[in-house]
This record gives sequence, C-alpha cells and structure tokens, in this order.
Amino acid sequence: MRRVTLFVNGTCTNGKVVAVYGSMEDLLSVASSKLGIRASSVYNGNGGLIDDITLIRDDDVLYISEGDSFGDPQEHFRSPEKRQAHTDWLTLNVGGRCFTTTRSTLVSKEPESMLAHMFRGKDVWGNKQDSQGTYLIDRSPDYFEPILNYLRHGQLIINEGINPLGVLEEARFFGIQQLAEQLEALIKSSQPPDDHSPLTRKEFVRFLLATTTKSELRCQGANLQGVKMLCTNAEGASLRGCNFEDPAGVKANLEGANLKGVDMEGSQMTGINLRVATLKNAKLKNCNLRGATLAGTDLENCDLSGCDLQEANLRGSNVKGAIFEEMLTPLHMSQSVR
Repeated sequence: MRRVTLFVNGTCTNGKVVAVYGSMEDLLSVASSKLGIRASSVYNGNGGLIDDITLIRDDDVLYISEGDSFGDPQEHFRSPEKRQAHTDWLTLNVGGRCFTTTRSTLVSKEPESMLAHMFRGKDVWGNKQDSQGTYLIDRSPDYFEPILNYLRHGQLIINEGINPLGVLEEARFFGIQQLAEQLEALIKSSQPPDDHSPLTRKEFVRFLLATTTKSELRCQGANLQGVKMLCTNAEGASLRGCNFEDPAGVKANLEGANLKGVDMEGSQMTGINLRVATLKNAKLKNCNLRGATLAGTDLENCDLSGCDLQEANLRGSNVKGAIFEEMLTPLHMSQSVR
C-alpha cells in the first residue's frame, strides 16, 4: 500500500495523508472528499500532470486541482492576499434552495463576517458539502437572498412579503454588521410613532396594530382568536390566560413582535406564529404551544416550564437560559441554540 500527502493546488497547508489504491478515478474521489473540492487533476511537486496511478510512489506529495493549471505552492507564502482572493464559482444550498455565486462575492464586501471566514480559505471551517460539492447551510433561504444580493452589489433590496426582521436576524447571524445597521434603520423608520398611552382592552381585542412602548397593557383572559400583530411592540404586557386559538383554524400571527418580558402564562396558543419574535425573559409557563412556529425566536431566559411544545418548530431559536422543566408532552422539534 502506498501513502501520499495531498494538498489543494497552489497551497501547502491543511494537507491530507491518504492511501493510494485502485484507479486515478478512485484517487480523485478520495481527494474530493478529503479536501472538499471537485478534484479533476493531479500534479507532482514540479508541476507535472500525473495521469497514470502507477507513476505515484510511496510518500509522494501531490497537488490536487479542480481543473486549473498547476499553482506554485510557494506563492502561498509570498502573496497571502493573492492566496485569499479565490474567485472560483461555488453553490450554496441554504435551507433547500440553491444559490450560485463566487467565493470573492462572499469574502470581499464584508471581510470580517462569518461568511467571509467560512469561504476565504478552502475547507478551513470544515464546511458541510453534499455529493455534488454543494455547501450546505441550515438557514432561511428567503432571508438569505437579500443578504447575498447585498454582498453582490452593495444595495439593500427586500422583495415584497419578506419580513425585514428576519433578514436582520440573518445579517446578525452571519456577522454582516453594515447590513445589520441598514436594516435596523429601515425597520425603525417604517414603524409608526410610539404611543405612550396604554391601549384599552377594547382596542387590543379589535386588533389595532399600533405600536406601544413598555406596554402597560393588561388584557388577562382576553379572547384574541386569530389576532394579527406582526412586528407589534407589546413589551412588558400582561396577557395571562389569553386565548389565541381560532376554532375556524385561523392561526394567530405575532411574527417579529417585541414581547420581551411579557406574561402569557396559561395562554392557549396552538399553531401560533412567533417566528423571529423577541420573548426574552417572558413568562410562558403552562402555555399550549402545540405546533407553534418559534423559528428564530429569542427565548433567552424564557420560562417554558409545563408548556405543551409537541410539534413546535424551534429551529434557529435562542434558548439560552430558557426553562423547559415539567413538559406536558414529549418535545418533537428541531432546535439550534445560537
């Protein structure tokens, strides 16, 4: 058995030692898997193209190419800027939707972002790839699309029907600070002026979408079937024992709402949409959240003890410090703690 050391063409770091067996196709397949590239050519240290596996000897150092010509590995030290300026095309599978872009698009606009660090060097972060070499990223494709377009041309463009709050959360997740600042300004400018007077129970039940501040709202036991409160600010409100369930099947929608510190203990919220909402320090003890959408929701230090969370979606939510004791039913969900 022969052993060789493989490097990505033009580099001399992050090498992989592999066993040589079978045909050249077998070696290229192993190289693709180990180096995270689409291997198509093999060079020796002098830049000679190897097309016959019998020419490979034990302890050879080989350079694997994706089809480009041989690159001197010493350039890796002489010109680090050039080494980082990859412009090769790659495909990202974000939440099931594929985006094709260049490496330079992901690293040039925001060089200190998570995306830049993920793709500046090949396989530095151990990025997950499928059998076709597509990079797998478990995030929302709807919110990722405006981020990628921003990296392409520097303009913030959000299609109709896309919640800017969701895009903001993705921008923060990927560490794209300038875009996050633009989104914060956009969201702030689109909100109506704050109303410092508390809302009455009647106004709330009629589902007015006015924004409140540090809400003194007290609607305990209110019937809020199918309420629509997208991006509403109800921070500090008391909504204990409220009913958000609609017998007709209309789901209450509080996507992007600010419910920081809200008291919703004992409320009925089957199927409620709380996507990317803020529920930090909220009291949700003994709530019925069966089938609720909590993807991307901030649940930091939230009291969820005694909640029914069967079939709830907490993918990408922040559950740092959250209390999940005394569950009423088994928790069947996919969650990711940031």
